[in-house]
Amino acid sequence: MFIRKLTRKKDGKTHAYWALVESYRTARGPRQRIVSYIGEIDTEGKLGVRLADPEKQRQKELFEEQTPKWVAVDIKSVRVERTRRFGDIWLCLELIKRLGLNQLLNDLFPNGREKIRWADLALILLVARFCDPKSELYIAEHFYGHTALADLLDIPAEDIYDNRLYRALDKLLPHKEALQSHLKERFETLFDIQYDILLYDVTSTYFEGEAKKNPQAKRGYSRDKRFDCKQVCIALIVTKEGIPLGYEVFAGNRQDVTTVEEIVTKIESQYGAADRIWVMDRGMISAENIEFLKKGNRRYIIGTPKSALKKFEQELLSENWQAVQEGVEVKICQSPDGEDETYILCRSVLRREKERAIFLRFAQNIEDGLEKIKAACEKGTLKDRGVAERRIGRLLERNKRAAALFDIQVKTDAAGKLDLIWTWKEKHKTWAELSEGCYLLRSNIKNWSAEELWRAYIHLTDAEEAFRIHKSDLRLRPIWHQKQERVQAHILVCFLAFVLWKFLAQLCKRAGLGDCPRKIIDEISYIKLNDVVLPTKGKKEIRIPCVTKPDKHQQILLQKLKLKIPTRLDKNRKM
Repeated sequence: MFIRKLTRKKDGKTHAYWALVESYRTARGPRQRIVSYIGEIDTEGKLGVRLADPEKQRQKELFEEQTPKWVAVDIKSVRVERTRRFGDIWLCLELIKRLGLNQLLNDLFPNGREKIRWADLALILLVARFCDPKSELYIAEHFYGHTALADLLDIPAEDIYDNRLYRALDKLLPHKEALQSHLKERFETLFDIQYDILLYDVTSTYFEGEAKKNPQAKRGYSRDKRFDCKQVCIALIVTKEGIPLGYEVFAGNRQDVTTVEEIVTKIESQYGAADRIWVMDRGMISAENIEFLKKGNRRYIIGTPKSALKKFEQELLSENWQAVQEGVEVKICQSPDGEDETYILCRSVLRREKERAIFLRFAQNIEDGLEKIKAACEKGTLKDRGVAERRIGRLLERNKRAAALFDIQVKTDAAGKLDLIWTWKEKHKTWAELSEGCYLLRSNIKNWSAEELWRAYIHLTDAEEAFRIHKSDLRLRPIWHQKQERVQAHILVCFLAFVLWKFLAQLCKRAGLGDCPRKIIDEISYIKLNDVVLPTKGKKEIRIPCVTKPDKHQQILLQKLKLKIPTRLDKNRKM
């Protein structure tokens, strides 16, 4: 769910409010509906935004030096200088404080002889990744000096440069396990998150450059379709609420199926071998992995390859299906091989339409290609049988989804010309139509219904969403670092930024603002920090850093999230 900004005029007044909108699937495609309206800010909210005690607030907000309460100002010379990004920066720091990350970093990096504390540099890296994910060079040369970070952290812009940030990455990486453990405990305390269902998936992210100094940088199956680049694989574990629990980095040519035992063992060694349910997709399945999960009395729900559906042809033809949501039906089946497992057949109307469209497109591509080869044979421009067969092979390779549908023969006619004949395999076509939109799950959980098992598995989309956020909003890819430790530190910062993202999503969900924080971040980012310069009668200037007043829509969001944005900054204000 997400929020949508709305404004209307009534009785000559303009009223600002938000609509909570939900996207949902139907048999006719995705649709949207308004769940509720979030009205204007109330009196308590207004006081909350401005803070209740003006005297205490004034003491916190004004400079330490005594600024006179009344002074004659040259109105014509009043100006605003140094407009900086503030709203999203301040919001990120508030999330960090609520999660206790700033205190943890202070504990992990005690004061030493360094000019800038490593804890502060780690905060800069994290805030930059959350608000404007770019390179360390960009942070030093552009981002830091144009934001309110220098004011909030009390670190001059000239003290931040790229090599100092690179060294901060090196310092942060050894504390990965401590950071993950702390965040797990905080989420468990704040939101009563249960770690009974863990979702496991693997993605890849590619490099720009040769990455010769990184032994993990290998060429392999690229989810980004960048097979020309080296990559690393990232395994992520999240809860059913989408909260990240941990991750690991593997070599770019590592197969998903070989990572399961290592990840499960590591998570259990860190957080205990509790009665959890592991949810994985079909890329993780193998006889060895199933045996490993069973041996430790672990419960699991795993997707299966499409080919496994063939054993359940009769069940696909039967009618005793259970509808779990519009356009989706499921049913429980016993193992055809007598195994002590439960299989869940699932079929989706939208998935069937998608697979049918893909299948027909590939089939049409093959027929069009065969027509061209046949025409070349008839004209006599294609005379070599070997060349013709190789062209047919390349055509089928490009259109694998429908290649098994065709029976193709290359013959020579009475005139010595090549002739091409093809027919559709009716049996394969019938099976393709029957299995379209269907998929199969397997589990060793006995006391759950088909709907409960399906809903637990469908949470795997939360892991897929996490990868999308990592790659798009937080720009995990491409990786420009060349050393292995720097690459792993870069991924750690992206992971921590994603934790902040999901933390904000949980706050939004609790406040009735949906579970998509992107709109919140965008709205709050319009709040700026400005230096208001007041030339006085005595030819002196009073410089006051002031925060732009939130508009009505922003005030509603701040009230719902229980955030109190300052109106001014203390000269020596430090997080």
